Amino acid sequence: MILSQDELARALEAANAGLDTALERLDALLRIPSISTDPAHGADCRAAADWLAAELTALGFDASVRDTPGHAMVVAHDRAAAGPHVLFYGHYDVQPVDPIDLWATRPFEPEIVTAENGERRIVARGASDDKGQLMTFVEACRALRAVSGELPARITILLEGEEESGSPSLAGFLDAAADELRADIALVCDTDMWDRHTPAVTTMLRGLVGEEIVVTCADRDLHSGMYGSAARNPNHVLAGILASLHDKDGAVAIAGFYDDVAELPAEIAEMWAGLDFSAADFLAEVGLRIPAGERDRSVLQQITSRPTCEINGMTGGYTGDGFKTVIPARASAKVSCRLVADQDPQKIRDALRAHVRARIPEDCGVEFIEHGAAPAIAVPVDGSYLAAARQALTEEWNEPAVLVGSGGSIPVVGEFKRRLDMDTLLVGFAQADDNIHSPNEKYDVESFRKGIRSWIRILAAIAT
Repeated sequence: MILSQDELARALEAANAGLDTALERLDALLRIPSISTDPAHGADCRAAADWLAAELTALGFDASVRDTPGHAMVVAHDRAAAGPHVLFYGHYDVQPVDPIDLWATRPFEPEIVTAENGERRIVARGASDDKGQLMTFVEACRALRAVSGELPARITILLEGEEESGSPSLAGFLDAAADELRADIALVCDTDMWDRHTPAVTTMLRGLVGEEIVVTCADRDLHSGMYGSAARNPNHVLAGILASLHDKDGAVAIAGFYDDVAELPAEIAEMWAGLDFSAADFLAEVGLRIPAGERDRSVLQQITSRPTCEINGMTGGYTGDGFKTVIPARASAKVSCRLVADQDPQKIRDALRAHVRARIPEDCGVEFIEHGAAPAIAVPVDGSYLAAARQALTEEWNEPAVLVGSGGSIPVVGEFKRRLDMDTLLVGFAQADDNIHSPNEKYDVESFRKGIRSWIRILAAIAT
């Protein structure tokens, strides 16, 4: 169904008029502590799925909760409209709230607070990632229905309950439901705006290789006075290996690491050059001053379009209170590599392991534990759906929508491409200071309101 300009204007006004009740519905969803990684919250995850299915059913969708080996999926269809078929994806599960003592409010008792700059913010776990974001789409459908009783496109909604715990059930579910879920384009609302006033479409997502390295030397912990210097210390061995992962210029020193890394497309490089981005301000926000990555690359490129290798955790020996003079038998580290388009995760994993093995002393051993892998995603920038979304966003925000890369990974985008042969539009309304995965997570009320309006415009534009 193609919306007239009058119908579009009335739908946008309906979104404005219904904001308070939309916030009440979001409040109800945020109160459900759907922490997917904690078995103690299994019933809460189910409650969130049931709540969403009931809301979508009340909106006129054919909605149901689908069981998986883990937490349930919610699937909803509106097949009445002619025109393109879109699949909207979001996730209703959230991260744990620890450390709880750093929260200024109760994580699952949402509050709307007013910041010093006058902006209203919804503070709660999941407010931005991803309950507030997914509800922008649901509320957009509500406003569109209020105007004409119909939606401008055929819409399928898929809401996952395990995104924050690695999506173990997703691949199997997509395979089993492929015919039901396959659409012309997927829409994902789990990303950021460029800044508070500039909308963005994310066209690059980095992939990921997670690896745990365990170095073993002696067959038991040793007294450091009796064996010091004579016995190999796995902490020393591992520290040396980890230090060797980068060269003096900040580049990753693993052989072949950059073999398949392409340069940034000229159109994107030119667009980014015109963006208001200050490397100094970006680092200052976290108390730093000096960029640490590849010296010949801008900070913006480092965090969005270049591959990385980071040490995420290290353990070895006694780390409890007090002091214990021990040479440990083993030491371990968790390392993650963020990948860009055309890098093969298995090739990178093999290269990392080869780099480590070459530096293990003869009388020591090493074990590797995999912690997942996913390739990077690059979305075509010349598609008609992307052009329609950019125009719709530009009209809503009165700022040209930019194409950006994301330093993070959203594995579902790759799964949609591999299993359903679908490209994805990544449009989100989060802000850089939303504290996702951290205490005091928040979502700006204005981002929520204009996010709803943006989806109204996008759906109308896609259907044209």
